[in-house]
Amino acid sequence: MNRKEFVMKKTVMQKMGAVFFAAVVGVVLIAGCASVSSKSGWVPSDDGSVTFYVTRHGRTMFNTVHRAQGWSDTPLTPPGVEVAEQLGRGIKAQGITFNAAWSSDSGRARETARLVLENSGNAGIALRETKNFRESGFGLFEGDTDENMWGNAGIHLGLGNTVEEAYQAIFAAMMTGRYTISDVLGAVKAIDTTGFAEDYDTVKTRMQNQLVQLAEEYAGKGGGNILVVAHGISILAMISDWTTEQPKGGQLENASVTKVVYKDGKFTVTELNNMAYVEAGSQ
Repeated sequence: MNRKEFVMKKTVMQKMGAVFFAAVVGVVLIAGCASVSSKSGWVPSDDGSVTFYVTRHGRTMFNTVHRAQGWSDTPLTPPGVEVAEQLGRGIKAQGITFNAAWSSDSGRARETARLVLENSGNAGIALRETKNFRESGFGLFEGDTDENMWGNAGIHLGLGNTVEEAYQAIFAAMMTGRYTISDVLGAVKAIDTTGFAEDYDTVKTRMQNQLVQLAEEYAGKGGGNILVVAHGISILAMISDWTTEQPKGGQLENASVTKVVYKDGKFTVTELNNMAYVEAGSQ
């Protein structure tokens, strides 16, 4: 081998060595990234199921003064803050960790979610929000008194001639099964003049579609626990196809937990209006 051939062979070997070194470094970096990713905090479930801890927000100012609060918003009252903190502590006592957290884009839901995360040991979880988890829209009656909204709905349904009379009758009619919340929301929509009021099926569809999307996404990651903070009527509408059980009194309590499990394409409601977490966190 002459000198020229020797130099050319040496150069080729050096290039091959550089390529090999780069490949080795690449493998190491990829392995390192995978290692970091595997320690990113995602805790899959044993069976791949996704468990949604769906809670109603804490008590608000409008809840306290009995005014209609759908898309409109008021802040949590001090008792509302306290019950959200208690819920967080109760969740912590159970050793529950969340892989993700969602709320509606209403301030009361967002504030509740943050308090739950901070007090449950899940403060590092990023909170995401969506308008699909909003409460039912009440259109013209947003911010109006509960009596005026439900009373006018009752008049529309033929339950009385005055707001006061129909307001008393509409809840009795729902308790006896004469009318459902779907009928009542339909009446609110029928007498609304703004076009913003929603009927029951509209609320149910947007809530279910959003939960299905999240369930499928998180099932693909191995499942685990997900926090969702939403609203009383919208939560009940969402789960209406998955359970026949109803909360005592017909409505969810503030900061109650309704647990929904997704597995093999099916949703199952395993807890409804559960206040045990709040009670545990109040000790």
